[in-house]
Amino acid sequence: MKSSALGLAATICGTFLAVTPLVAHHSFSAEYDSKKQVTLKGTVSKVEWMNPHVYFYLDVNDESGSITNWALEMGPPNGLERSGWTRNTMKVGDEVTVEATLAKDNSKQANARSVTMTSTGKKLGAASSERAPQQ
Repeated sequence: MKSSALGLAATICGTFLAVTPLVAHHSFSAEYDSKKQVTLKGTVSKVEWMNPHVYFYLDVNDESGSITNWALEMGPPNGLERSGWTRNTMKVGDEVTVEATLAKDNSKQANARSVTMTSTGKKLGAASSERAPQQ
C-alpha cells in the first residue's frame, strides 16, 4: 500500500513539473503585435539575465521630456550567448537603441529584436529568432 501511494505521489509531482514550464511560457503572437514596431533610445535601468527570457528595462525620454520606463523582453540566455551576448554585454547606465515589437495590451512593454550599444555602435540580435548581424 505504501509503495502505490508513493508511486501516485511521484506521478503527480512529475506531472506538475512537466506542465509548469508550459504554463509559464507564452507565445510571441499571444503577447506582441508584429505589425506594431517601435524604436526606443534610452538608458538601461535594470537587467534580468535569467530563463526563460532575459528582460531589461529602459528609461526613455518622451516628447514632453518625461522619463518612461519600458520593459523589454529578449530571447533565452543560451540563445543570446550563441548570438554574441554575454551577461555583461549590457549594464545599468548603458545607452542603447532598441528595435522592438510592441505588446498587444498597449503597456510599456515590447519584445526586442535588436539592440545597438551607443558606446560602440555594435548591434546584436535580441529575439530568439534573430541571428547575430553581420558587420
